[in-house]
Amino acid sequence: MVSSVRREWRGAIELVVGTPDGMVKALAYPELVGTPVPGDRVLLNVGALVMGLGTGGYALVVALPDRLPPDPAQDGTTRDSGHLVKARYTPLQPILLGVDEEASPHHAVMAAADTLDDMPVVLADLHSALPAILAGIHADRPDARVAYVMTDGGALPAWFSRTLAGLAGHLAGTITTGQAFGGDLEASTVHTGLLATRHVLNADITIVAQGPGNLGTGSTWGFSGVALGEALNATVTLGGRPIGSLRISDGDARPRHRGISHHSLTAYGKVALVPADLPVPADLPADLAKEVTEALAPLTTLHRIVEVPTDGLDAALQASPVPLSTMGRGLLEDHAYFISAAVAGRHAASLLPTSSGPASS
Repeated sequence: MVSSVRREWRGAIELVVGTPDGMVKALAYPELVGTPVPGDRVLLNVGALVMGLGTGGYALVVALPDRLPPDPAQDGTTRDSGHLVKARYTPLQPILLGVDEEASPHHAVMAAADTLDDMPVVLADLHSALPAILAGIHADRPDARVAYVMTDGGALPAWFSRTLAGLAGHLAGTITTGQAFGGDLEASTVHTGLLATRHVLNADITIVAQGPGNLGTGSTWGFSGVALGEALNATVTLGGRPIGSLRISDGDARPRHRGISHHSLTAYGKVALVPADLPVPADLPADLAKEVTEALAPLTTLHRIVEVPTDGLDAALQASPVPLSTMGRGLLEDHAYFISAAVAGRHAASLLPTSSGPASS
């Protein structure tokens, strides 16, 4: 039974729920299950909580069995309000309006869109890189319109992300793609999501990354970030300018993620079929810089390694409107990770015209 409501942010309510085993922290998405209040009975999925998953430290509300949510206001028997089904064939599948489908007010624009017009697209493995990349962009180009394409390798509901809630007003918008949902706009694929950032949200720069959390098995190919390489391919197919944010760390205790994570090396080195710019901080500690240079050497046959100065980026990261955290580590605990994401943003900003480009005019 719901004991109390702890806090709310866009699309989500955090609860304290009493169970036979004690109190647990739970999360509800009102759009899917209704709005719980103290005293409500709730059906919980506690799998991620029991397993102690880092990002998934919540029980999730599946239903309010005594008080079901109201029926949708729109007629659900036609396609007039959209027919994009996400989290497909699960009990809580939402049916949404896609940015490019016939009922969308953006259909004509999207039907005609076939290029990103050389727009810089920053690609990142983890959701935690998003605010750091954004800080790097806005450190040099505070006027830049930046959109976010959220892929479905991590959390499916964008509502799970407190980072996105905190970045409201700093992003031109979020587009959820694939099975992900809950963004400002919905798209069926990364391709249509990218096109919508340029032609609907009028973005100057787009950041692509999965939602919070990711799947990793400790094997070469068994992690959700392989989709990063596929998003890079999509960017080039659509005429964008890809910038790969490298996952660099000297704070991660796991050998496969120290220096340059094997996620970056696999996604850019084995999945990506087309070249990208790979920015590296110009002043990494000597030992880490040597390790990074050696690891990147095989990738130089396809990609361009770009050393980027970091002056002013620490201040930009410290001024982030949302807390910086990756795997429980903050800016001081994993400085290399966040500064590497920030230089990817700075490099993307450097590719913009000195005056407002077509997307900003």
